[in-house]
Amino acid sequence: MRQKPLFLLIAFLLISIMIGGCTGMQSTTVITPKVEKYPNKPITIIVPFSAGGGTDLMARALEKWASKYLGQSLIVINKPGGTGTIGWNELVSANPDGYTIGITQIDLVLQPIYGSTKYDYPTALEPLAQVATSSIVLAVLADQPWQNIDDLVQYARNHPGQLKFAHGGIGSNNHVLGEMFGKAANITITQVPFNGNGEMAAALLGRHVQRILTNPMTIKEYVKNGTVRVLAVAGTQRMNDPTFSNVPTFKEQGLNVAYSYWYGIAAPKELPNDIKSKLVDGFKTIINEPEFQKNMENLGLDIEYLSPEESQTKWIAESQELNKIVQETGIIDLIKSQKQ
Repeated sequence: MRQKPLFLLIAFLLISIMIGGCTGMQSTTVITPKVEKYPNKPITIIVPFSAGGGTDLMARALEKWASKYLGQSLIVINKPGGTGTIGWNELVSANPDGYTIGITQIDLVLQPIYGSTKYDYPTALEPLAQVATSSIVLAVLADQPWQNIDDLVQYARNHPGQLKFAHGGIGSNNHVLGEMFGKAANITITQVPFNGNGEMAAALLGRHVQRILTNPMTIKEYVKNGTVRVLAVAGTQRMNDPTFSNVPTFKEQGLNVAYSYWYGIAAPKELPNDIKSKLVDGFKTIINEPEFQKNMENLGLDIEYLSPEESQTKWIAESQELNKIVQETGIIDLIKSQKQ
């Protein structure tokens, strides 16, 4: 009978060891965190310009196909100001989680050259795709005697400083292109700044200037009704639009001048590879949609897809080229004098 307490004690110890062992096993169990599938919520796309412009309309065309090819909708947020810099500053500083992306265009390369931006966007952002391009055209009134670029250049050489050229402000894209043209043709041009393509078209029609470099959609109806003649396209190839398809490029007419607007999509740096791949593949599929391409054509844009790597190469090359141009033509000095 005296052995019973000893038996109970041994049994109690064995049970304690078993319970302790189980507890120890439970404490070493690894709980794998649940991985969220991307994307699981809408994606914000920053448009660094006002609603209704080309960049905004392109973003809204992308928005139409986002749910189908990205798995979530796009929320378009307009952040105008500073020639795109306000919106791009916000994009650079956004969380690189794939839920904030933005529309890009050529000013992303041009503005940092002027030294007034918070970031060097070509190196601070990560391109996802180039979507499309838009040509710039040189236009004159149809009742003027100039039938081609050579006629215009010969007139400028015979009448130094008398040829007035409208542009959209000091350092604007068409100002840069105008200086490129003057330098390539070795002619002197009097420049007159205006606020945008609409004002430039009005100045041409009112005979306040003899030529403008502008978005072709601004003057398309005037070309169709015979009021305005287009002498050259600044792109590397002729336009697809039937209204302008017979207009030769500057290069076809012997001048080494090429400059086009381009539009794309970018994200903050350090985007995870799997998320980047999802976005790149999705947008590439959208861009190849015939209906999307038709929408771009209606906006006066030509589809010209570039991959992230091709886009990055283009950004860096254009940054170097434009920096050289604004230095050699004195545009950078004009920018500096405005700031003083």
